Amino acid sequence: MNAAVRAVVRMGLYVGAKVYFIHEGYQGMVDGGENIREATWESVSSMLQVGGTVIGSARCKEFRTHEGRLKAALNLVQRGITNLCVIGGDGSLTGANLFREEWSGLLTELVEQGSIEADAVQKYSALHIVGMVGSIDNDFCGTDMTIGTDSALHRIIEVVDAIMTTAQSHQRTFVLEVMGRHCGYLALVSALACGADWVLIPEMPPEDGWEDKMCQKLSATRSRGTRLNIIIVAEGAIDRHGKPITSSLVKDLVVKCLGFDTRVTILGHVQRGGTPSAFDRILASRMGVEAVLALLETTANTPACVVSLCGNQSVRLPLMECVQMVRTALGWKQAKTATQSASFENNLKTYKLLAHRKPESELNFNVAVLNVGAPAAGMNAAVRSAVRVGISEGHKMFAVNDGFEGFCKGQVSEIKWADVGGWTGQGGSLLGTKRTLPAKHVDKIADQMRKHNINALLVIGGFEALESLLQLYDARATYEEFCIPMGMLPATISNNVPGTDLSIGADTALNAIVETCDRIKQSASGTKRRVFIIETMGGYCGYLASVGGLAAGADAAYIYEEPFDIRDLQANVEHLTEKMKTSIQRGLVLRNENSNENYTTDFIYQLYTEEGKGVFDCRKNVLGHMQQGGAPSPFDRNFGTKISAKAMQWISKKLVETFRQGRVFANTEDSCCLLGMRRRALVFQPVVQLKDETDFVHRIPKEQWWLKLRPLMKILAKYKTSYDVSDSGQLEHVMRNRPKELDASVAM
Repeated sequence: MNAAVRAVVRMGLYVGAKVYFIHEGYQGMVDGGENIREATWESVSSMLQVGGTVIGSARCKEFRTHEGRLKAALNLVQRGITNLCVIGGDGSLTGANLFREEWSGLLTELVEQGSIEADAVQKYSALHIVGMVGSIDNDFCGTDMTIGTDSALHRIIEVVDAIMTTAQSHQRTFVLEVMGRHCGYLALVSALACGADWVLIPEMPPEDGWEDKMCQKLSATRSRGTRLNIIIVAEGAIDRHGKPITSSLVKDLVVKCLGFDTRVTILGHVQRGGTPSAFDRILASRMGVEAVLALLETTANTPACVVSLCGNQSVRLPLMECVQMVRTALGWKQAKTATQSASFENNLKTYKLLAHRKPESELNFNVAVLNVGAPAAGMNAAVRSAVRVGISEGHKMFAVNDGFEGFCKGQVSEIKWADVGGWTGQGGSLLGTKRTLPAKHVDKIADQMRKHNINALLVIGGFEALESLLQLYDARATYEEFCIPMGMLPATISNNVPGTDLSIGADTALNAIVETCDRIKQSASGTKRRVFIIETMGGYCGYLASVGGLAAGADAAYIYEEPFDIRDLQANVEHLTEKMKTSIQRGLVLRNENSNENYTTDFIYQLYTEEGKGVFDCRKNVLGHMQQGGAPSPFDRNFGTKISAKAMQWISKKLVETFRQGRVFANTEDSCCLLGMRRRALVFQPVVQLKDETDFVHRIPKEQWWLKLRPLMKILAKYKTSYDVSDSGQLEHVMRNRPKELDASVAM
C-alpha cells in the first residue's frame, strides 16, 4: 500500500495538484483535524520498502452512518478536496461509492445547517473517486492481482520452504492453514508453488468421501519413497454440506487413518506483514500513477472506477460493477468465490492436472525436455510441470542433461513422475544447462533423436533457446528428425527474449536486486548523505535496471536502450545534489552492465564522487551472480508451472495433428513456436516470425514494453519529464468470463 500512496502523492504533485493524506482511513475523514494533512514530496520518502501502511487504516462504524458521512463531507469541503483515491478492499470501495452518490445531498444539508456557504455547493458540486484494490486474498472481481497478494505469497512460500526441510528430516506430514475466508487464491497458488499433496479451498468443496481419497493419495506418495506430505487448507474451507474443514480436523484424520506423525502450522497474520515484494511495488506504483490520471480525466458523469491489472495491462473498471460481482458471488450457497477470475480458474485447472497421477495409458509419443542458456529460477518448476502433464497426456518423457551439448553426447534418459517431486522450490537448473547452440552438432543430435525416437521437443531457456530453435527449424531441410513439434518457454533473468513481456526467472532476479538495494540504502541510515551506484546484469537488456530501479526507488537507471551522454550524467548529478541539499539523505543509481562501453560503473562512480564533493559521498556495488541464484519467487514458480502445462497441451495437440501413416511429420512454421505473454494474452508465436522483431547483435527485442515505465521512475524521482498517457487504461466493463484468448492471467 505504501508504494501506492507514494505514487499517488508524487504523481499528484507532478501534475500540479494539492495532495492530502487522510490518516486512519474513514475514521480520520470523519474526525478531521490533524488526521487530514497536506502531503509533501519528502513525506513519502523511504516508504517503498515498508510493509503495512504508513498513513494508517481503521475500520470505521461511524462512516456507515449518515451523520458520520456528513462530518466527513464537511472536513473535505473545508479543505477543498473533491478527488478521493481509496486504497482498500470491497468494503472500503463500496463505502466510497455511497459517499460519492450522497455528496450533493450532504452539501445541501451542510448549507442548511449553516456549516458551509451556499456557493460551496456549486464550487464543490461533484466528488470524484478512484479505487485501488489492496487485499492479500486477491478476492476482487476484474483484476488479476490485487496489491499485497504477491507479498503474502512470499511469506507463505518462505514458511513452506522452511517447513519442508524439517518435515523431510522427520518424515512428517504438515497441515498448513493460510488466510482466505471466502477466497482460496492464496491456498491454491501456494499449493501450486510448493507442489502440495492436497489443497482445500472454499470455492471447491471436496466430494463426499474425500477423506479416504486424500489418505490414499498421501499413502501412495509415501510408498514411492517421498519423506514428507504437505496439505494446505484455506481458513474458509468447507465440505459439500457447508461444514467447515479445519486444519485440526485434517490432522486428526491423517493420524487416525494413516498413523503419520502430523503437525499443524497456522500462518495467521504473518501473511499480512513483512517487506513488500518487487511485483507488489511495481504493481502499486503503476496503479497509483494510473489512479491520478483517472482522477484527472473524470467528469461529473463518469462512474467511480477501479484501476487494476489485466495480464500485463492497466485497465479501469466501473467500481460498482466489480463490487456487485463480488457480492453476488459471495451470496452463492457455496461461497463460490468473489473472484472466480480467469486467473483463479487457470490455477485450479493446472493444480488438478499436476496433483493427481493418472494411470499410465498406452504411451503415445516420446517427448524430450531440455534447458538451454544461463540458469534461471523457475526452470525446474517448468520442467516438473512439463514432465507431469506429459505423462498425464500419455507420453513417455525424456530429460536431456546439459542442453544441446549433453544431447549430442547422448545424455538422454527417461524421466518419471516421481523423479521431479520437490522440484518447484529449487533454484538453478537441475537438468543442467549450457549455452552451446545445436548448429555445430546437428548431425549427432539427429542421431540421438532417431535413437530415442523423439517425437517432440520442449526447450526451456533464454535467448540461446530462441537461436537454437531457429537453427533446428533450418535443419529441417536436411534432417527429417527435426520435422516434429518444437516448443520454447522463455526462461532468463534478463527478460530479453522477443515475443514475450515476461520470462521465467526475471521476477526472482528483481526481488534479489530490490532486497539488496533496500539493505544498501539502509546501510547509510544515520550517516551523512550518500549515493550508491549499483550495477545489474541483463546483457544489453535494461529490464532489470529499469524495473528494479522503479521498485527500489532509484533516482536514475542507465541502460543501453536509452542512449545517454556526459550531459545526461551531469544533469543527474546536479539533480541529486539539489535533492540532497534540501532533504533526501540517500540516492540510488542503477547501471545495466552493458549500457555503455565507455561510461563504465567505475567511471560513473568517479564522476559522482568528484561532482558531489561537499554534498554527498559515493559507494559502488556490482551485484553479479547473486541475481541468478536463490529459490524461485512464488510468481516464477507459478508462471513456469502454468506456461509449461500449456505448452505440453499444445505439443499434444500438434502431435495428434501431425501424426500420419504411423509417424509424426511437422514442417510448417506453426509447429515450431515460442509461448509468450503479450499484454493480456498468452500466445504461441512461430519463432521464424520473431526474427524481424529481434536485434540479434545485442540479443534484445527491437521493441520492449517496459520502456514505457521509465518516465514513471523519473517522475517518482522528481524529474521534470513528459509522461506518455497513450498506454493508460480505458474504462471497460467487467466480463464474467473473458474470451478464450485473453488468458494471460494464467501468468498470475
